[in-house]
Amino acid sequence: MNTRHVVVVMGVAGTGKTTVGPLLAARLGVPYAEGDDFHPAANVARMSAGVALTDEDRWPWLDAIGAWAAGRAGLGGVVSCSALKRSYRDRLRTAVPGLVFVHLTGDRALIADRMEHRRGHFMPSALLDSQFAALQPLRADEAGVDVDVEAGPEQIAERAAAALAALPEATPR
Repeated sequence: MNTRHVVVVMGVAGTGKTTVGPLLAARLGVPYAEGDDFHPAANVARMSAGVALTDEDRWPWLDAIGAWAAGRAGLGGVVSCSALKRSYRDRLRTAVPGLVFVHLTGDRALIADRMEHRRGHFMPSALLDSQFAALQPLRADEAGVDVDVEAGPEQIAERAAAALAALPEATPR
């Protein structure tokens, strides 16, 4: 994989996107952007209150992430974004057609346990089921890789970098 691609680290809440994303960006030698920072304040307030976002809530957030990614096109970058639905990933690809996805996957019980023990995050574990319900895994025509999150963050980032390196140049998986 060309390190000039923009990579989206995706997955349900609690898979480690915010932790793995910067580690992966460092391995690839590109900048990292935290997807949660692109949420409007109203979205953060809704999630903090335990209310799942609607697609209408997500479009401006996805467009802001897409704008950042478009600014990194040809230069490379890593951004975290749940990108749970195909329609969300399609919207991001509208901004940057060559996006590549790293889908962090794992056992629901492991992810729930991690969410219960993390501090200072606005996303409550009560919304995990809604995240899994919305999740549409990457399809064969989407450029990307699946990486299990059972290991520690450094190992996950290493596995993601290796899986990305093994991808054919700019082709779906």
